[in-house]
Amino acid sequence: MLQADFTIASVEQLNPTTYAFTVDCPPMAEESWCGRFVHIRCGEKPLRRPISICEIDKQNGTLKLVFEVRGEGTEWLATRKAGDVINILGPLGNGFFPNQDKPAIFVGGGIGCPPMLGAAQDYGKNAEAILGFRSKAQMILLDSFEKACKRVAVTTDDGSFGIKGFVTDVLQERLREEPDAVVYACGPTPMLKNVAALCNAQNVQCYVSLEQRMGCGVGACLVCACKTHDAQGEHMRHVCKNGPVFDAREVDFDG
Repeated sequence: MLQADFTIASVEQLNPTTYAFTVDCPPMAEESWCGRFVHIRCGEKPLRRPISICEIDKQNGTLKLVFEVRGEGTEWLATRKAGDVINILGPLGNGFFPNQDKPAIFVGGGIGCPPMLGAAQDYGKNAEAILGFRSKAQMILLDSFEKACKRVAVTTDDGSFGIKGFVTDVLQERLREEPDAVVYACGPTPMLKNVAALCNAQNVQCYVSLEQRMGCGVGACLVCACKTHDAQGEHMRHVCKNGPVFDAREVDFDG
């Protein structure tokens, strides 16, 4: 884990509220893998903002970070330009380790799609992706997913692009075709709950990356605690330290 000032190499606006930064940070890129995140200081705000790692280029020493404007901190971040310096703590958390011995389906919802891109790239060309958005206007990273995956399906709530409906509608079809697949998912909690329930009902291994508000990002506070359970009983775990990736069977989505 590092904390330092790093330079933004490029900025891209992906939709009206979502931005992608490529950050020049060789030591941090070297320690990163898909599913982990970084904590960024946003101006004078006392709490950092957690941003998932989208892509890792170890050769060039860069990370691609994608975030959505949701409050004053990310509003400040969205005004940064190429050449600006930002203070980053990371990489943090536990990420994905895609199992290349089985078919892999990567499911992303909204701003949960960026970490799925890095995971799919790590897995290889046999990866499949199912991406869900509210509408075509909110869609991001489709070209990159199509380059990384053998097949990509897009759902939208309003039917303005792809399939009208939910990612679970497509996932159910895919699991009929690939009953031995492993599912990796990131997105809003209701989506993750439904993906986990579907996979559990069909005895499909599923890993989820949880979205939670965070304080410290290193497990010292209790802001991002979530309820999990295993053979030893119930446990409160930190999404920042023990996650954000968990075995879906261990997560109490109603806790």
